Amino acid sequence: MARKRHKPDEIVTKLRQVEVLRGQGVAMPDAVRQIGVSELTFYRWRKEYGGMSRDQLRQMKDLQKENERLRRAVADLTLDKLILSEASPGKLLSPARRRACIDYVRSVLPKKVSERRVCQALGQHRSTQRRRPHGRDDEGQLTEDIVELARRYGRYGYRRVAALLRSQAGWVVNDKRVERIWRREGLKVPAKQPKRGRLWLNDGSCIRLRAERPNHVWSYDFVEDRTHEGRKYRMLNVIDEFTHEALAIRIDRKLDSTDVVDVLTDLFILHGVPENIRSDNGPEFIAKVVRKWIADVGARTAYIAPGSPWENGFVESFNARLRDELLNGEVFYTLAEAKIIVESWRRHYNTVRPHSSLGYRPPAPEVFLPAFASAPTPRSLAQRPTIH
Repeated sequence: MARKRHKPDEIVTKLRQVEVLRGQGVAMPDAVRQIGVSELTFYRWRKEYGGMSRDQLRQMKDLQKENERLRRAVADLTLDKLILSEASPGKLLSPARRRACIDYVRSVLPKKVSERRVCQALGQHRSTQRRRPHGRDDEGQLTEDIVELARRYGRYGYRRVAALLRSQAGWVVNDKRVERIWRREGLKVPAKQPKRGRLWLNDGSCIRLRAERPNHVWSYDFVEDRTHEGRKYRMLNVIDEFTHEALAIRIDRKLDSTDVVDVLTDLFILHGVPENIRSDNGPEFIAKVVRKWIADVGARTAYIAPGSPWENGFVESFNARLRDELLNGEVFYTLAEAKIIVESWRRHYNTVRPHSSLGYRPPAPEVFLPAFASAPTPRSLAQRPTIH
């Protein structure tokens, strides 16, 4: 006859029964005999459950269950960490790579881990793991046609190639299948090379104008930004392409062709008249008053081709530096504040900031203020920009 295995609730009940019998004056051996166990079993029960109530026993059961759950969770996390450490680095994007990785992990782990467990850790469905793909019979011919079309039409992507396959080669194929083969074969559209258009001068000559000396080629362009309240303001940037010096940054809410002439007049008096002035085809630059005034003072305009900002690369690069180093990290509450901070940055750009194209030297280490300046600028503004 099999021995009865008492539950914790029954053990606590029998211990409480012995306490009641002892309170009535029954001897310990007799009381233990009445609950139907031996004295050795009784003392072992009392050592483990003595003094416990049913509520305390229930709390102990809950703690044991929680400890067991946490122990299993820690074991699962440890196993997941071991599986992921053995998996290949990087993302496993395709089912084939996941399938190979799961087989590898199961082969190198010290203990035999189930396929279900590794699939769960690496995010692979078991049916996908067990089903070995069999390529279609026409996969090779389709691949050859895709490669041939990609070779013939180098600027076409996989969507346009898929359309050609359906319309010209008679294939019944969707874009996703073409994309899968396209990526597998490593096909891609080459990066588009920027056009290197030539600059047409006013005298009809067609040359690529490059600055060869100071005051040979100036370039200018507009940059727009907004103050804190959202109002727009414009900046007219003028640079010398040979020295890379920022000659002026005029700031105002609105700037038109008259302001362009006014800025150039001040710069011509201070630096002399340049031989060429490069700009895009903005209305402020192609205005008749601007072109006539530049021609009257002995300079020539060099307009870039429409829609080709790379031909005015020096001032575009300067605009990018201005926006990256100052405008993107500064909040201007007033237009006067913008004028002061931007002028301080321009002086820093000319006198302190090292330029890699100039051997990490500033373009104008010494800056002489114009004679008509009302008050000299403190030396500290020429050494570093006031950016907070």
